[in-house]
Order: sequence, then structure tokens, then C-alpha cells
Amino acid sequence: MNFFKNKIILITGGTGSFGTAFIFKILKSKINFKEIRVFSRDEKKQDDLRKKINNPKIKFLLGDVRDIESIKKAIKNVDFIFHAAALKQVPSCEFYPLEAVKTNILGTNNVIQLAIENLVKKVVVLSTDKAVYPINAMGMSKALMEKIAISNFNLSDKNSNKTIICVTRYGNVLASRGSVVPLFINQIKNNRAITLTDPKMTRFIMPMEKAIELVIFAMKSAKGGEIFVQKTPAANINNLLQAILEIFKKKKYKIIHIGTRHGEKAYESLLTKEEMFSAKNMGNYFRIDSNQRDLNYDLYFEKGKNFLKNIEDYNSNNTKQLSVVEIKKILLTLDIFKDKFNI
Repeated sequence: MNFFKNKIILITGGTGSFGTAFIFKILKSKINFKEIRVFSRDEKKQDDLRKKINNPKIKFLLGDVRDIESIKKAIKNVDFIFHAAALKQVPSCEFYPLEAVKTNILGTNNVIQLAIENLVKKVVVLSTDKAVYPINAMGMSKALMEKIAISNFNLSDKNSNKTIICVTRYGNVLASRGSVVPLFINQIKNNRAITLTDPKMTRFIMPMEKAIELVIFAMKSAKGGEIFVQKTPAANINNLLQAILEIFKKKKYKIIHIGTRHGEKAYESLLTKEEMFSAKNMGNYFRIDSNQRDLNYDLYFEKGKNFLKNIEDYNSNNTKQLSVVEIKKILLTLDIFKDKFNI
């Protein structure tokens, strides 16, 4: 974390699950950063976080990535940007897809354009597994967000552009805001039946600490235009639920199967088959390098690449599957389970 020493950091969507955890991670490291700017549109969350942190070096700026004017002051003299601002709820984006476009696509372009103009050193854009083979508005907007980030780097003047831009892509963060773990816990605490979609549905499983590790690795490693993915285990939803029920010592509990909701997949992918073909294996991570696109269209119409042979996408069905015991072990490391009063 020494690279943050005497640096100014901007976190868009900074009052969300990632931003909050990331700030506490930096504070815990005792690094003497110059300033952290928390940029978001929710004044209530800002006020709550301000009181919780109570640190004069954490500055809170009210604004929206959709409004480029509101970002200009926030981005001045910034060294690093972690772009986490997004509409992330699948149902909300399904009902209001244009709102997802405004925030996830146009908002991202606003941030990156200003970053380039202000000579920000590095921008890390946070994406999701739902951007791979997207079937819902949230995933589609996130996929285009990735394209916006990479194209802004590839089509810029490499000699004058000092801003490195990269993307991180990860799956479900356990106990993050709006995720299924807090929902199950809330239903159990209130003695309500648990609503389960498809028990065979699989999802990548990672605690927030791993998501932060990925983002920091990307920031340190990026040369520009890459997508970084962390190798991640998965679990089916039924095993996740059983692990939670065992933690709460609930041997029998009423479960209502509601079926797959609109816009949901049976499993998620972190890398397409095509990306796996060219991905660099970096141990715990995959790196998809920028294809260095330019305006020479012959590269697309007259020249091809090697054929894809026996390559699968990297998805939550073909990665390591966690058992109930393994899921419990991970869950018990989370703050939401650490406090005995929560159980």
C-alpha cells in the first residue's frame, strides 16, 4: 500500500460497499496518504460514513457521475481514481435501462475523459461478471462501460496520455449491499420464510477483502487497457443457504422456491471463451491485454486469428465448487457474522 503515500485518491460511488471497505483498508494500513475523496450522490450515506470515520483527511464530495461539472472539482490534482459508481441492481436496471446507460456508460465516460484531461496517473474501473455474455440491462451497460474504458486508452495519444486505465471484473461479493446473504439473514431474524430462486443456480463467491486485493493488484500491475480477473471459487445457492442456516442453528426452516427471476442466469461467467484464448495466467489472476486497437479497419475485415479450439469460458459451473463447510468458513470471517449479536 506504499504507493498511496502522499497521494490523493478519488473513489466514485465511495459510500457503497466497496468504497467503504476500501477506505477502512487504507486506514488500517497506516499509510500516510495525502487525501481520500469520497464522491457520491447520497448525502445520508456520506453523513453516516463521515461520522463513522471521523478523519479530516477523508473528504466527502456530493455529486453524480452523470453530471460532468460536479466531477471537475473532485478530480483536480487526483493521483488515482477507483471508479465504483454504478447502478448495480438487476431488477432496477431492467425497469429503467436508460438510467443504467446514463450512470454506467455515460457517467464512466465523464470520469475517464476528465481523468485524461487532468493527467490522473491511474484509473481502475470496477466491473462485474454480468458484463460477460450479458442478458440484462445492468450487464449490458457494464459491458459497454468496459469498452468505454479500454477504448479511451487505446484511441488516445500514447505519447501524451499519461493516464493508465484498466478494468477489474469480479462476481458476487458476499454480504455486499443488496446481495442475497443480508436478505437471508434478515428473513431468518424476522422469522419469515426464505425465498430461494433456483437451488442449482451457481455464483462466484468472494469476500470483500478479495475484491480489494484484485483492485489493488490491477492498480499496481496495469500498463493500460487490460481487464483483470481473480480466480474465484463458486457455490450453488442452496449450499450457500444451508451454510447460513447452520450458522444460525436452524435445522428446519421454511423455504419458498420462487424460480429464476427476469434477467437472471443459471450461472455467471468471468471470462468469455474468446478472452480465455488470449488471457495471461498470472497465478491467482487472469489478465486480458489490450488488443491495441487503432483505426486500421483491415485488422477486422481482412485478417483473422487462430481458431478457438476446445476452450471454455471461465464460469461459476467449471471453477472450484465450495462445500457447505467451506462456505461457512468464509462466512464466519465476515463482519456481518462476527458480531454475536447478529446471530
